Amino acid sequence: MTSHSGPRPVETGEAHSARVYDYILGGKDYYDVDKQAGDAMVREWPALPVHMAENRAFMHRAGRYLAREKGVRQFLDIGTGLPTSPNLHEVVQGEAPEARVVYVDNDPIVLTHAQALLTSSPEGRTAYIDADMRDPDAILSDPAVEETFDLSQPVGLMVIGILHFIHTADDDHGLVRRLLDPLPSGSYLAATIGTADFAPREVGRVAEEYERRGMPMQLRTRAEASAFFDGMDLVDPGVVQAHKWNRLPDADPVDDRDDAMYGGLARKR
Repeated sequence: MTSHSGPRPVETGEAHSARVYDYILGGKDYYDVDKQAGDAMVREWPALPVHMAENRAFMHRAGRYLAREKGVRQFLDIGTGLPTSPNLHEVVQGEAPEARVVYVDNDPIVLTHAQALLTSSPEGRTAYIDADMRDPDAILSDPAVEETFDLSQPVGLMVIGILHFIHTADDDHGLVRRLLDPLPSGSYLAATIGTADFAPREVGRVAEEYERRGMPMQLRTRAEASAFFDGMDLVDPGVVQAHKWNRLPDADPVDDRDDAMYGGLARKR
């Protein structure tokens, strides 16, 4: 694995979305402030752990589909989060050992664990970039991209569980387009987008809790979520709740009210 950023101090006085996610999913790489935030959010919406697990399961299914069905061998994972196995590279290298993955996140604790845990198959490669999605130029100009990818070949751009922290004022659609623009035709965008369409009161209270703790969210309707894929060719079944996207037939059922994420996968023309 390669990394192109030095260590930064870990901010332990404020909750961070990646660590709250880790805590709620049963991980161990969080601080007391993250636990307090996670407990408060689960009190507001007890289904939050189910919702987060389904978001991660969507990432696994989308990555496996791209590697197995579409022959994609390069993946750019934005907003990686803490490396809870199986990570994206484990999923796609399970289908194609030569697959290459570049992970991107902006939390120093994610960087620390990425250096220790994100190990590639011998045939493939992983790299980590310490950067924020709001700065696509910093991501795309990082040496890890050139060293890991052949940009004449398709790339799977994975934007999972982060767009609800990117606001319209941040130029949300522009950021996604700037990440897609350098990628060749035949590349794919996989994204999950937070919504209050199915449990508005509960999810609204969770969003308020995030905002109180310095992590304001923007939840989107299905039409607003679908707009991130404008000009691309959606893979069936289109933009649907994350748990409904190519769900395995033998998977346990999920109540629609327990999943506040739309998911979609689309091909760049």
